Amino acid sequence: MQLQQDPIEPFASFESLEISIAKGPAGPESVLHSISGLDVREAILEDIALKIIYLSGPFTLLDLAAHARISFDAAEQLFSRLRGKVLCSVTGMVGNVPEIAITSQGRTRALELLAQCQYAGPMPVSLESYVAQVRRQGFNNLRIHAADVERAFADLVFDQHTLNQFGTALNSGAPIFLYGPPGAGKSAAAERLSRALSEDEVYIPHAIEIDGQIITVFDPVLHHPVDQSATTPRRSTNRDERWVRCKRPHVLVGGELTIEMLDLQYNPAARYYTGPAQMKANNGVLIIDDFGRQRIAPEDLLNRWVVPLDRRIEFLTLAGGRKIEIPFEMLVVFATNRDPATILDAAFLRRIQTKIHLGEISAGHFHRIFDQVAGNLNLRATPEVVDEIIHLIRHCYHQELRACQPRDLINQVCWAARYEDREPVLDLTTLTRAAESYFLPSH
Repeated sequence: MQLQQDPIEPFASFESLEISIAKGPAGPESVLHSISGLDVREAILEDIALKIIYLSGPFTLLDLAAHARISFDAAEQLFSRLRGKVLCSVTGMVGNVPEIAITSQGRTRALELLAQCQYAGPMPVSLESYVAQVRRQGFNNLRIHAADVERAFADLVFDQHTLNQFGTALNSGAPIFLYGPPGAGKSAAAERLSRALSEDEVYIPHAIEIDGQIITVFDPVLHHPVDQSATTPRRSTNRDERWVRCKRPHVLVGGELTIEMLDLQYNPAARYYTGPAQMKANNGVLIIDDFGRQRIAPEDLLNRWVVPLDRRIEFLTLAGGRKIEIPFEMLVVFATNRDPATILDAAFLRRIQTKIHLGEISAGHFHRIFDQVAGNLNLRATPEVVDEIIHLIRHCYHQELRACQPRDLINQVCWAARYEDREPVLDLTTLTRAAESYFLPSH
């Protein structure tokens, strides 16, 4: 996986860019030093600044710049406009920096604005800037090599053929279908696919503005900043801090997924939107776990995403009915323990071009996984004991060997030891007892 020397920043030139796991996006500093360069209507910037002063002030002009994530010069211009409208005033000086506070007229106006929309966070970017940045950070020129896959899957045991399939799938950037029986490692594999991209960095905006409406995008639960201080207000740097430099995101949704969750989430109390899961997953990985068991039928989900999966564009609807177009630039991973042919028709199976089956593991892989799990707990079992457990699973319980079984059996041993107030030991007796609790009786 080739890494570029310097991060790619919002609004920079991308004419000769090749993303071979690029380190991410902030642009010519000149666009950051005036409110006209912030690509959002000045009236909206003023309204947000006034709400920030009302809710967090009084403070200095530097503090306003830090809360709004804009440059000092841009904050000074906004303050001058608000001061000219008698909405705020200078109350003193801290060194050479004005200390500012809201006026009674400004307080009245701020309350009116908060009744319309309570967003008072970092200044948003425009939809156009967001679309352009996501496209720049896309997967078109992605280069993943064997070393990247081996690093990502270092803590799991897979054969080389399967690892090669994972690497090929990552380079395609196209949807991936992982299928196989429960316990085969599908969810773990899906999560590790995102680790193959973990050295890559992208820029994610705090919020987007569309026709006066605010959509929040950055989610501290799902997005992991490279600079941890990026999530707290601070004095603005030369970079456009409306964008947060993060690792490529990975978003996991499971059985809780509904059709409504795929559209913008409007908060009627706060009166602004939160981006849906696929928007937060842009430039990263979206994992649909336990596909086919959602509260939305598989065909309804895929009908909803026919265009996004083919054309990499998505349409979202604002409360007034207006539709907006955003990029659908992510690696979508479907993981299921159901037969794909029973939940998808041929047309959808064609759209999901990479299908990887994870099933029974070999005795050798069982040994490797068992040793790895036991070693992590400072435990050990002899190869002969593990062979006896393999025989027990196959011939007494008539079960296939699954990747989850070593971990689950060792957990059973540790829980029993805790109950009996002793140190866990992995011998034939304890593991046989564990198997009795874990497997259903064979008939």
